[in-house]
Amino acid sequence: MRTSVLVLVMLVCSLALGQTGPAPRPVVQRLLLPPPGELYHGVYPGGQSGEEDDITAADVSSYESTVGKRVAWVYFSNNWYSSTRFPLETAEFIRQGGAVPFIRLMLRGEDNTQGEYTVERILAGQCDALLQAWAREAKGFGTPLAVEYGTEVNGQWFPWNGLYHGAGKLNGYGSPSKPDGPERFVAAYRRIVTVMRDAGARNITWVFHVDATDDPEVGWNKLENYYPGDEYVDWIGVSAYGPQEPMGEDCPGFREQMDSCYARLTALAPAKPVIALEFGCTAGSPLITPEAWAGPALDDLLARRWTRVIGFSWWNERWQNDDNPAHDSNMRVQDSPALAEVFSTKLAAAGDIVVERPLVRAPRESGRFGSRIPRDRPGTFRPVR
Repeated sequence: MRTSVLVLVMLVCSLALGQTGPAPRPVVQRLLLPPPGELYHGVYPGGQSGEEDDITAADVSSYESTVGKRVAWVYFSNNWYSSTRFPLETAEFIRQGGAVPFIRLMLRGEDNTQGEYTVERILAGQCDALLQAWAREAKGFGTPLAVEYGTEVNGQWFPWNGLYHGAGKLNGYGSPSKPDGPERFVAAYRRIVTVMRDAGARNITWVFHVDATDDPEVGWNKLENYYPGDEYVDWIGVSAYGPQEPMGEDCPGFREQMDSCYARLTALAPAKPVIALEFGCTAGSPLITPEAWAGPALDDLLARRWTRVIGFSWWNERWQNDDNPAHDSNMRVQDSPALAEVFSTKLAAAGDIVVERPLVRAPRESGRFGSRIPRDRPGTFRPVR
């Protein structure tokens, strides 16, 4: 009798507290593809210091008001020489503005070496604790994130390029048939993704980001050698620039770069979406004006010349190159009326092709990462704890 009474009391208390079974799993939101035939519109809005990690809401608003369209993601750097913490403050104002934070995970030292965060230390597990802590904060953020590691990995200007980790040698790491430098990067990328997924950060869309041109242009440094594999990559991003400095001597067109790179990427990873993640052209070049370079680029993107491209983001920054102000680079649409006119006119004419807000939904229980999740309508999203 006492047992029956005790069970009844516990049942009443449970019902009163709303606990009639196991606690529900927390809902995790993920970024979806835009509808077929449409393109996400994103931006790196530019910062103040050139470090790419000090963007503001005002920077985003200024760009949006100039081009006449909102953005679905905002791109910025998380420099580990400044902080190894998840960039919550920046991510929060981006979310409050209705966009997805797109984070360049820059494991590097202040002098653009890898500092304490080398590929070799990542492979040895010596960064795992920091990565786990970052992932826990990313998970706690609750809403979609896009994250990349190894920005423009096939370019020697960044310290994760294979040149600094064995280059084309075959006998120092892993398979004797694969160049050591790229093979070490692949293993490091996979470890980062695995550590963060194991820590529960399933709200991340992982992006593999290459430059349109291999530098150095040698066999071992081909972008294909750096691909971590379909299991670890959701989207593929490409950088393709015109003149980046007024005194530069090269003037590569956007179409020629994308045509070449796109063919390689579609052969490498036929199932993966592609984004024109960084494109831009400085003012002040004697070779071409930014509006003359950007106009055809936007025409090709909006006409869907590359059918698997699902989005684009302009590099909207100005920076100092030396002590001569005439040599400063400036890609900001706000500072060039002609460039602003090109953007606003072409984006307006594209209409609904340009997706201004991210599409999100919770993943299926199977937890597969990628693009096979049913699409929802765009709208605002809130953090889910």
